[in-house]
Formats: sequence, C-alpha cells, structure tokens
Amino acid sequence: MSMTMDDSIKRWTAKRKTALVIEIIQGKMTVVEASRSFDLTPSETES
Repeated sequence: MSMTMDDSIKRWTAKRKTALVIEIIQGKMTVVEASRSFDLTPSETES
C-alpha cells in the first residue's frame, strides 16, 4: 500500500479517495482488496 493510504482512516477526504482510486486503476490493489482493507462494501469502493 502506498504512503498516502493509512489503515486508520477515520475520514475520507478527496485526497484519500483519489489515492485509493489511483491504486486500483494502476493495479496495485483490487476493488475487493480495498473493500476488505478499509471495511467498505464493494459498491462503496466503486462509487
């Protein structure tokens, strides 16, 4: 996981959302992995 992503995210800022989307697009993380890592549903991650 990149330095911009933190396991203890309490608030999803635009910067953090963007960093997560970039990691998914670049293939560093899948939607499923992101969902599990950040306790989100896949639909939340995709939106």
